[in-house]
Amino acid sequence: MLNMKNRIVLIIVGVSGLLLGMFSQAAQGWSEDFDKVMQQAKEEGKYVLADFTGSDWCGWCIRLNKEVFSQKEFKDYAKDNLLLVSLDFPSNKEQSEALKKQNATLAKKYGIRGYPTVLIFNPQGEVIEKTGYRKGGAKAYVEYLKSLITK
Repeated sequence: MLNMKNRIVLIIVGVSGLLLGMFSQAAQGWSEDFDKVMQQAKEEGKYVLADFTGSDWCGWCIRLNKEVFSQKEFKDYAKDNLLLVSLDFPSNKEQSEALKKQNATLAKKYGIRGYPTVLIFNPQGEVIEKTGYRKGGAKAYVEYLKSLITK
């Protein structure tokens, strides 16, 4: 049986892990500015991965981030081949009104009905794939992305 001190330590560790997961996408080169990313994609000829997520409440979103987006293999591939944009719909994370409006407008425009939804855009701004969580971890996800981009 855990004493009170051990329980408090476990709670602190758990909350710290959750907060780290919530903020990890921004630290990995993810943008929140959709228009800026799409303009950059045109200029650089890169594909865009747009992640519609509920970063602090959606179990599948958290799992996708943990198993794929936070992994070295994905980060290495994305660094050279993709621009990343996170379109977040959190429950407990503060967002500006402009960011909330942008994300809601994009969700409506692209018919987002569940989370996570991942859209892949070509450099011209056209959606080439709509997906989400996929089994197999980072290696399988990268292989899937490669197959889309090399079509």
